[in-house]
Amino acid sequence: MLKKGNKLYSILTGSCPKCHQESMYLANNPYKPGHLFKMHERCSNCKTKYKIEPAFFYGAMYVSYGVGIAFAVATFVIAKLLLGAHLMTTFITIIVTMIVFMPVIIRLSRNIWINFFFKYDANEAKVDS
Repeated sequence: MLKKGNKLYSILTGSCPKCHQESMYLANNPYKPGHLFKMHERCSNCKTKYKIEPAFFYGAMYVSYGVGIAFAVATFVIAKLLLGAHLMTTFITIIVTMIVFMPVIIRLSRNIWINFFFKYDANEAKVDS
């Protein structure tokens, strides 16, 4: 299901949106302190520049709102509807989930945002394969 050439592959793995050959991030682990936002400037395979313009990833903040809402709704459904937790317990669970998954939400939002602007190119992917 998750094969190179699929936008979902690039979004979930954080790989270059154009060739899917390497990670955009210096550290793959979003929970590594101080490395959440650190990215390579360019893909070493296809030379795609990740920050198209200054402040490019500000647009990812809008995406992160939607991703955060999706996490909160999923947490609500699990806690309140499936587990039958009280409303206050559900509210606290949502807050804890949002705090714990904040680095993941930030990275996913950046991955989604950059994939709006780049399309997978099989020719670029074959450069280093």
